[in-house]
Amino acid sequence: MAGLRIVLVEPREGGNVGAVARAMKNFGFRELTIVGAVPELHPVAEWWASGAEDVVASSGRAASLADALAGSHLTVATSSGRGRGDQRPLTTRELRERWDLLRDDETLAIVFGRENSGLSARELGACELTASVDTNEDFPVLNLAQSVAIFCYELSRPRSRAPAFMEARPTAEMMGLLHSRTRQLLLQIGFLHENNPHRIYDELQAILARAAITERELTILLGVLRQLEWACAAGQAGS
Repeated sequence: MAGLRIVLVEPREGGNVGAVARAMKNFGFRELTIVGAVPELHPVAEWWASGAEDVVASSGRAASLADALAGSHLTVATSSGRGRGDQRPLTTRELRERWDLLRDDETLAIVFGRENSGLSARELGACELTASVDTNEDFPVLNLAQSVAIFCYELSRPRSRAPAFMEARPTAEMMGLLHSRTRQLLLQIGFLHENNPHRIYDELQAILARAAITERELTILLGVLRQLEWACAAGQAGS
């Protein structure tokens, strides 16, 4: 089974971190990373962990979301709103289908936002996909640990089919390089506007996310970009 990394962005309460650790351990997951400021964990996190103190103790720290996502092969931001590029977020069941396509040596990172304000637009954009839990429209907000528990439950269930051979997926760093160079090139040729490049590029990023490209395909795309960059530079030099 592929690895799962739960990422909490600036959680405000140590008790919530402990409750998240307990939910994770309930379903057999242990990799927890906290981004940014860390609340006081002792002793309240241990109280709420109630048997999952080891998950709290082994949790990692990351200065930025990019650092927390490093080495992962599928990155998903949780959101109660719409997905990227005006696409609806994946349901937990649809995310499970994506998870089933990962190899045993690959990692899914699921990112959960602040208790009071969730994730920013840029933090949502740092992940390939968005996902949400279907809830009652009249009262849609889950607390942090409840949300983590639902995702962990869905991903802990036995596979419905034996996984077929899959090519390696690119890491988050490799996808970041592709997006950075593509965005820069599109700005250079005037396809994106300097004052708001994200409006259109978020749509392109959503297309790439749905394509679920392999590491080999990403290498080909980087080669295409390199040739286009060279052609643009040569054209500018000759003008």
